[in-house]
Amino acid sequence: MRKVLLPSLIIIAASLLVIRIFYLQIIDDSFKLKSENNAIKKAYDYPERGYIYDRNGKLLVANQASYDIMVIPREIKENLNVTEFCNLLSITPEEYYKRIAKAKIYSPRLPSVFLAQLNKSEFAAFQEKIRKYEGFYFQKRSLRDYEVDYGANIFGFITQVNENLIAKNPYYNSGDLIGKQGVEESYEEILRGIKGVKYIQKDKYNREIGSYKDGKYDTIAVAGEDINLTIDAELQKYGEELMINKRGGIVAIEPKSGEILALVTAPSYDPGILVGRQRSKNYTLLYHDSIAKPLYDRGLLAEYPPGSPFKILTGLVALQEGVINEQTSFMCHHGFSYGRGRFMKCHGFGPHQLHNGIYNSCNTYFANAYMLTINKYSDPGKAVDVWSNHVKSFGLGQFMGYDLPTGKKGNIPTSKTYKKIYPNGGWRSTTIVSNSIGQGEVLMTPIQLANMMATVANQGYYYTPHIIKKIEGKKIDAKFTTKHVTTIDQKYFPPVISGLFDVYNKGTAYALRVNGIDICGKTGTAENFAKINGKRTQLKDHSIFVAFAPKDNPKIAIAIMIENGGFGATVAGPIASLMIEKYLRKKITRTDLEVRVLNKSLASEYAKLGGMNEASAIESTPKDSVLKAKIVVPKVPTAPKTEIKKTAVDTTKEN
Repeated sequence: MRKVLLPSLIIIAASLLVIRIFYLQIIDDSFKLKSENNAIKKAYDYPERGYIYDRNGKLLVANQASYDIMVIPREIKENLNVTEFCNLLSITPEEYYKRIAKAKIYSPRLPSVFLAQLNKSEFAAFQEKIRKYEGFYFQKRSLRDYEVDYGANIFGFITQVNENLIAKNPYYNSGDLIGKQGVEESYEEILRGIKGVKYIQKDKYNREIGSYKDGKYDTIAVAGEDINLTIDAELQKYGEELMINKRGGIVAIEPKSGEILALVTAPSYDPGILVGRQRSKNYTLLYHDSIAKPLYDRGLLAEYPPGSPFKILTGLVALQEGVINEQTSFMCHHGFSYGRGRFMKCHGFGPHQLHNGIYNSCNTYFANAYMLTINKYSDPGKAVDVWSNHVKSFGLGQFMGYDLPTGKKGNIPTSKTYKKIYPNGGWRSTTIVSNSIGQGEVLMTPIQLANMMATVANQGYYYTPHIIKKIEGKKIDAKFTTKHVTTIDQKYFPPVISGLFDVYNKGTAYALRVNGIDICGKTGTAENFAKINGKRTQLKDHSIFVAFAPKDNPKIAIAIMIENGGFGATVAGPIASLMIEKYLRKKITRTDLEVRVLNKSLASEYAKLGGMNEASAIESTPKDSVLKAKIVVPKVPTAPKTEIKKTAVDTTKEN
């Protein structure tokens, strides 16, 4: 048996090998294609990227024709007229040799981009003489054509792939374009489509002689899918106009769906300046503006102490924990004493319950409610964790899972936080009472603040904020239609909402009312300190406002954060009222507020940090002055070394 087994295995193995060789050589000649690579040229057909529309079908981003000049270094003839070549492409001989050297490093025999993103007029003169320059050819591509001059932080931009990405992802080749930041990055695989490939055979003289195998291996390009965003284009445009000469963020959400209606960061820029041959130069200018930071999406990335809007959660948690009810009263004497001679300021006076505590924004009331919550438990560590879990159920202190590629977690402290700060123990409710009014260790991003208000508007649930509304032929991710329920019982929300409603009717936002629209809101300020020349200096407070409307069946929840804006009702509050009316009515009746906001400039405040002057084109002039494919370099004055420190003390002012 053994004598038969071994020869049988050898015969079977040999037979399989012969069959495989026959298949590869006779039937499947894909390996032959690879072996003949030197005699075959790959020509790629790049599809159009999908168009981008807003929630109402308004076209925001389309495409325009573009041409890349490609080079294969070893095919360049020695007698090429470099001067004439450079004149046609408006480059210097020095640039020519530098680009050729770079191409040789990539590969002497493979094509790479010599000069990218020529428009039709730039390409026309070169096209007539391209046959004179062996080793060079052109590759037609589609570049973005922005139909609007706003929303740059939402769209992102298109750039060339780098070598690291090429090594990781075989789909991309040198010179290919890819989406970066915004929806261009998040939905790259959907928007880009699938490029086609044509195999062209060459003879021994390197001349093209036709399609390889009659196009057997050629593939057709598949255009990218169109997408609709949840953004309301007119609301986005209006928000960016209101934020001229200011820094901060605006985030508006539809409470019942989690759809992002507006995502404004300021300062911003015209997305069109990152298209074409000037893209790299313009991006460098934006990237190195380390003061105004136009590429920094403050709506998603900036972490601020939320200030008084956080009192909403302080009250809800205290109600849930049963340490207060609607009638619980605390006496305010323009603040209250706690700890060892410490005093928390408040502009209120007299007895405060939940209702007037909210619309008067009484620090004393919410500090007492917070301390009762912590003191309910014998172990302050356990108490803080209970409180923290309630707050985190609103989506805070964590990445929210939205469909944009950037974000920050914010911070909601836990017992671990204070064990690290106070390793020897000894901390208690009075030590951390600043948390009650949105100071202390609490940090939130504007999108988290907006989502918090959407959750309150829904009386205890939210949907993950998202910016995609529709993908042609596909369903959006199920996580965006999954309801998230907080740990707070629904019954505790109506009394809080009643107090927020009277912020506009009796309280700190009385002057911001819009006739016919029932708005619920909350003003806030957060103290702002910076270290200038080594000295801790108090700067003008950040202006904060959160709101939703209408009170019944809310359609919009919004958060506004204005850096160095002062009281919440001064700058952020008017913007909230205007944005709400713009969305709900498509027009503005509070033109007095509109004029005030449009004329409000905080340039002098930012100049204290060396950040802004009259010549700053990105930040100090209307968006209309930033022309497509052109940017004015801001003149940044010499400034003292500044270190922003987003911390706060207990003597919080409130509006």
